[in-house]
Parts: sequence; structure tokens; C-alpha cells
Amino acid sequence: MKESNNHAMPRARQEKLLVHELTDEVLVYDLKRHKAHSLNKTAALVWQRCDGKSGVTEITRLLEEKLGTSIDKDVVWLALQQLERASLLEDSQSQAVVPVRVSRRQLMRRMGLAAAVSLPLVSSIFAPTSAQAASCQPVGGLCPNGQPDCCAGLTCGGPPPNHCK
Repeated sequence: MKESNNHAMPRARQEKLLVHELTDEVLVYDLKRHKAHSLNKTAALVWQRCDGKSGVTEITRLLEEKLGTSIDKDVVWLALQQLERASLLEDSQSQAVVPVRVSRRQLMRRMGLAAAVSLPLVSSIFAPTSAQAASCQPVGGLCPNGQPDCCAGLTCGGPPPNHCK
């Protein structure tokens, strides 16, 4: 992330990501790290504006336009910090985002509960690889070495090669 006059100019990562936009959120699957991220509307707007040319001030103005309300710059800083933690910004390994001066909780107290819905949120989970996800064999699945590796309620049987039934 470039720094210009002490203002971050973040750039959204584009490589090895699958992005699916929904009505009020954006789902991002990181093919490199096998992690899925859900960006709420605010976090998604910030991430989509991270073009390496727009600073926090410009991103804040965009949020105000899109959300139709006044936005504190700390909301953008919080979003950038969350996006960086999720590895959704370029160069997030080498140059850290300037730390947020307040936490999400402090912003909620300051802005009030009604305005808290505009706070950014990036939720992440690890996605298992296909080999990790396959924990049992369905009907007709091969039993490796005749071992009962069938899903619940099924048994290995028949002449070799044995199948789950």
C-alpha cells in the first residue's frame, strides 16, 4: 500500500480471488489461502474503492454518498484494517495499514446503535480442501482396503472391490 502525505492509498487484491456480489454483501473466496470472506455493504464499498489512487478522504466521501449519511474517517480506517487482516489488500504483508485509533466497539458507542449498521465487517472462515471435506463414502463409494469408511447407516460389502451399501 502506498503512502502519500501520510494518507493511505490502498489497492484491493485482484489475483486468485473469486468474487460474488449479492444485494447487501460481497462474498470473496481466496483461492491462494482457501479462505472465504463475507464483506458487509460498508466493507465491500471500501474494498471496491481501493484502487491505489483514492485515499481515506475520497473513500469516506464515497461511503457518505452511497450510504446517505455522515461517515467518520475512522470507519474507513477500521475497514482497511479488517481488509488487510483478511489479506484482501495488495502489499498487506510488507506495509501495514495505519492502526485504527478506535475499535469497532468504541465507534459503536460514539456513533450510536442506529449508526452502527454502517460499520464495516469482514467475516472470514477457512474452507476445507476437497480431500479434507470428504470424510466418508456415499452409497456406491469404494471402501479403501475393505475398511468400513462408509457414511453413517452404510456398510462395506460385496466382493472386492467392496462398495458402500
